[in-house]
Amino acid sequence: MVLKVFFPSCCSSAESGILIGRWISEQNSAVVLAMVHFPFIPVQVKQCLSEVQRVTKVSVSVLGSWSNSKQEKEESLSEFFEDLGMIFSHELWIQITKEGDSKFWSCSTLQKHSNNSKEEEIILVYYDQRKVMLSHLHPPLDTASSTENKADDASKLAAIFDTVAKSKVLFMIDRYDDGPIKLTHWQSDGVEASVIVELLKQASVPACMLLTFLLSLVSGICRSRVLKFWPLSFLWSKLSTCEQLGHRLQHLQVISSNKKAQNHTQLMRKANIFVSLLIDVALGILLMSWLYRQNRIGQLADTLIPGADHVAEELQDLLQWLMGAPAGLKMNRALDQVLGRFFLYHIHLWISYIHLMSPFIEMILWYVGLSACLGLTVALCILSDIIVLLTFHIYCFYVYGARLYCMKIYSLSSLWRLFRGKKWNVLRQRVDSCSYDLDQLFVGTLLFTILLFLLPTTALYYLVFTLLRLLVVIVQGLIHLLVDLIDSLPLYSIVLRLCRSYRLAAGVKFRVLEQQEGKPLRLLMQINPLSYHSVVQTYRLPTYSCYPKDSWTSLCRKLFLGELIYPWKHKGEKQD
Repeated sequence: MVLKVFFPSCCSSAESGILIGRWISEQNSAVVLAMVHFPFIPVQVKQCLSEVQRVTKVSVSVLGSWSNSKQEKEESLSEFFEDLGMIFSHELWIQITKEGDSKFWSCSTLQKHSNNSKEEEIILVYYDQRKVMLSHLHPPLDTASSTENKADDASKLAAIFDTVAKSKVLFMIDRYDDGPIKLTHWQSDGVEASVIVELLKQASVPACMLLTFLLSLVSGICRSRVLKFWPLSFLWSKLSTCEQLGHRLQHLQVISSNKKAQNHTQLMRKANIFVSLLIDVALGILLMSWLYRQNRIGQLADTLIPGADHVAEELQDLLQWLMGAPAGLKMNRALDQVLGRFFLYHIHLWISYIHLMSPFIEMILWYVGLSACLGLTVALCILSDIIVLLTFHIYCFYVYGARLYCMKIYSLSSLWRLFRGKKWNVLRQRVDSCSYDLDQLFVGTLLFTILLFLLPTTALYYLVFTLLRLLVVIVQGLIHLLVDLIDSLPLYSIVLRLCRSYRLAAGVKFRVLEQQEGKPLRLLMQINPLSYHSVVQTYRLPTYSCYPKDSWTSLCRKLFLGELIYPWKHKGEKQD
């Protein structure tokens, strides 16, 4: 079997010493983590390794020796290194020698109970220790289509990545320390640390405590019985602004929690939520500064009332067109006039309501603009609620037309079953046979004829107001899609993939460095980053969106039967 030795590239120019790492017998592989330089005492090395093994739960041991033959006097160390193999109990002793300035290395193994050394079937794999330690190896997303070989390779790589990641305690011992052991690893040039980051960590503790207290206070108010009374509970369940505020409140509770993330997924979720909140608030503040600059609030208020009047006038013209002969169609004159005047009366009420509220529109918009400091998503949800309130008359027209049309459709279907001698069994939810007398058939025929000839007039009004309702729903849907995009997009993961792609690893690839007969094959292990699609799919944040996910077939069926589409509703309720 081929022996694979994973060697850190940062130790290629280190001085002679012994190799510290982990032996993975299942894969016949050795992962070198650090080097111990002379002088050292074997007992102290064993004590240090046992302490590291106790903390990290990784079986760290002495794997072999490393000889950097830059000087002639170091060539005599080979026999000394072989003797060290008898001191440190290990079944296989690896000897790696760098021959002066040559690019080829020699590598041999020595069995504990045998004096035979082997110099073939050895592969030296160089890896970037810092990148491997900081990266997280992701399993294949499509596990159903992945073969057993791919799953086995992923488990082998995971063992190597976990070995390096769990050995942080070993990397805290440096060759410049005053301790008895001098090590060389990826932090040999100095422990990476930032004073600013450490100060921010210390300052964030009281800030998180204060934020947790405020959030617990707000959560207690939201859970109080006051908000469960009818008017407040109705507004809280119907307005998307309240839903978004509750969603962001949950995000703040996750961020301010003093519980440490248990795994990489929880850590990335916290980071994604924090960056999403930060960017959302920044965009909201930019929007607020734009609104309050050059009196744009007043300009918007001056545009809103004429816009509402224009929409009302267009609806009046549309109703006048429907009350005549729309597209040359012959309508029922009496029903046409009744429906037209009914809807015109609602439009007049709506115009009166708008003009009654016109003196307060600018003040309302001024206070609404302040809510943009809570985030761009809150401002967009407020915009969606404003659209709902401004188009409430269109929603009423749609509900009236849909209910009337739905009633006629179901009445005609019931009367059609009467002609065929059948009826709908409510208890068993099926169509059963039934015998009708002559009077029932006569009355059913009259009702069927009346409803059938009145259906085109009702269907025309229903069609027109359904198209208007769909237009409003599409605008609201686009706004909520933008809100869901901001809420669910893992911005931190995307930026991390862009700037430090090795942190999100999908796998590795190997590149051949040198290959010569009689010398070990030297490979360079490079990290394959996760694709952007996989990053979004893996770290996408959940949203609060409660709109029904109807298929096109179900949507067309509801439109044909006159059932309501996307009405105001509580989360988890079924549609009417």
